[in-house]
Amino acid sequence: MSMPSVAIHGGYLPSPVTQLDKLFPGGGARLHAKLDQLQISGSTKERTAQFLLDALERSGALVPGATVVESTSGNLGMALARQCTQRGYTFVAVVDERANVAAVKTMAAFGARVDMVATPADGNRLRARVQRVEQLLTDVPGAVTTNQYGNTANPSAHAHTTMPELVASLGGPPDHLYVAMSTTGTLLGCQQAIERAGWATRLVGVDAEGSALFGGALRERKLPGLGAGFATNLSQQARPDAIHRISEADMVRGCRLLARREGLLAGASTGAIVAAIGYDLPSLVPGTSVAMLVHDGGGAYLPTVYDDEWVRAEIADAEEAIGVTDAPNPFSCRA
Repeated sequence: MSMPSVAIHGGYLPSPVTQLDKLFPGGGARLHAKLDQLQISGSTKERTAQFLLDALERSGALVPGATVVESTSGNLGMALARQCTQRGYTFVAVVDERANVAAVKTMAAFGARVDMVATPADGNRLRARVQRVEQLLTDVPGAVTTNQYGNTANPSAHAHTTMPELVASLGGPPDHLYVAMSTTGTLLGCQQAIERAGWATRLVGVDAEGSALFGGALRERKLPGLGAGFATNLSQQARPDAIHRISEADMVRGCRLLARREGLLAGASTGAIVAAIGYDLPSLVPGTSVAMLVHDGGGAYLPTVYDDEWVRAEIADAEEAIGVTDAPNPFSCRA
């Protein structure tokens, strides 16, 4: 077999779509998952990082040897750290105390400087991170930020790659698409592609309980990567057809269900999507096409989501979350 070697690891890679036949047996819908955990840095943020850096380079704001600063809960930080080291930039990742430990170590392994902010008195870690970014832009000569919360290159990544790839893999647009939300860049990009093409796809945004997005009531959250501490600039343009706010217990259960039934180890945001689909499944017409994004892999969540003792210590309704169930759809009774 001839397989010529070319340099393909500079940014994102097109990812495959797989059918999920075992997740909700007898559920009636056709479930499909786009496997973006196969990106080199382990998440769909590989796409975002490439588009953000490309846009800064085209604008002339990012010059050789410059410093890039970004607030991150983990995934974008890993992708930016990887791509910045390839392009010759210094990357400063501003993280908080809830950042995934494995993600922070990965950023450092790629050469990033990790800047940890303490949890402020009001508990809004995201706002504290953003304020620290602003301070660093003043303190570090020539530093620029990719500004994932407001940069239009963020949704552009998904409007031009994620959604078109999904539709091409399926041979047409899905009837329903479930997307996890933090900056809302992925959801907004998919929305833009849907509107541009005139597809009839119902776009479902999956958020965390305790997130401030779309009028949510802000409160303490233990799992990073889903939800936000304030309404982002990008979220002002997003118009999901429906929103599910998922408890952290159901995120854990969704992750574990996907792992044990389909052999896919995914992160907390994908577990939330599994729960959201489970809620909706009883009301969907048999044969309906449902697609979901697997935003990241679950390796970094082994010490949290997949660790019984951590879940018992940190998550409400822990025993229900970690319990093994034979019910075809353990979410339907709570829909």
